[in-house]
Amino acid sequence: MAGSVHAQTAAPGKSGSAASTDKSKGLNTPEQRDIVDVLKKVFHRKIGAGPDSIEKKPGKLHLSAIPAVAYSLMTRTVVVVAANGALYTDDAPNANLSLINTSLAYTQNNQIIFPIHTSFWTPGNKYNLLGDWRFYSYPQYTYGLGGHSSIADADLLNYNFITIRETVQRRIAPDLFLGLGYNMDYHWGITEAGLGDGVLTDFDKYGKTEKSVSTGPSLKLLYDTRRNPINPVVGSYLNIVYRPNLTLMGSDRNWQYLLLEYRKYLRLPGVVKNILAIWSYNCITLSGVPPYLDLPSTAWDEFNNVGRGYIQSRFRGTNLLYLEAEYRFAILLDGLLGGVVFMNAQCVSNWPSNSFDTIWPGAGLGLRIKVNKHSNTNMAIDYGFGLQGSNGLYFGLGEMF
Repeated sequence: MAGSVHAQTAAPGKSGSAASTDKSKGLNTPEQRDIVDVLKKVFHRKIGAGPDSIEKKPGKLHLSAIPAVAYSLMTRTVVVVAANGALYTDDAPNANLSLINTSLAYTQNNQIIFPIHTSFWTPGNKYNLLGDWRFYSYPQYTYGLGGHSSIADADLLNYNFITIRETVQRRIAPDLFLGLGYNMDYHWGITEAGLGDGVLTDFDKYGKTEKSVSTGPSLKLLYDTRRNPINPVVGSYLNIVYRPNLTLMGSDRNWQYLLLEYRKYLRLPGVVKNILAIWSYNCITLSGVPPYLDLPSTAWDEFNNVGRGYIQSRFRGTNLLYLEAEYRFAILLDGLLGGVVFMNAQCVSNWPSNSFDTIWPGAGLGLRIKVNKHSNTNMAIDYGFGLQGSNGLYFGLGEMF
């Protein structure tokens, strides 16, 4: 999503005032630079404070913030301020990085987008407190249900949306966590423009409502060998979430949902830091009938990145399967500039048969600009392409997954 903030996970690198050494290759690599170093050189003055080092200092907060103007199909022009903060609570070699990510965006479509994502690790990586809070005031098109929906069937919905997701995870084995959480998705003020001429939309057929509430607990199993939640370099990530939505907790209806997510980061041979990243994201409705706006859909994952190349909400169904591969490479050896190329494929189940019979591929490329070398934060600028002329620009802090 244009203007969103992204931050996933990686093993922290090191930089210093002298050239660093790649021990695996026995090679010297240039001193790492970020945009702050460039500004210091241009203006011949010190900007910011703190040592030029990425070594772990518990409690030291590294901040990154970027104002920007971007464009995407779903928002048109968007003005956004994106920021993240990162710190360690422990100086142990395997300490995970805690972070908060947020942004505030206003779009040409009169949309307001305000997410806050948090991940806080206690010393020793024993507990992880995860938060995902969002407020959207959101006129947006929907295109119907299933893999055969058409861009010509765009139906404008206008609604407000609040989501609250809080999870406490406890380490039960090295890099393995069990979590319990609370979730609420509340949509209200839902209105529909419709297709005209008395044509019923899939929203009408599925069950049109002016508001919807889905709320309940969640059970989470996480295996995560990454260390830095902003720019993954090596490691694996397996996330399994079971979420029953219960009327006894205030949900409009009882329904059950399962998320299966896997990511793998491989460092490829070579002098520069070339990474192959793989992402599988799968949402399954186990039972019940979710509200229309809670159905799995393009770019409605935690960081709004599923399906780059297609507009948000382009595909929607009771189940969604997704696979993406991204090659990340250095343009400058000092880390200031990098690039990515990616390919993905998504498939949603048809309604009401729940059958899968279509695959929608996407692909694209992007630029990475190092904003903060201490937390290894990049500004991501990507352009993605899909079928039937679909395309879009994507902006964020941190990698897309």
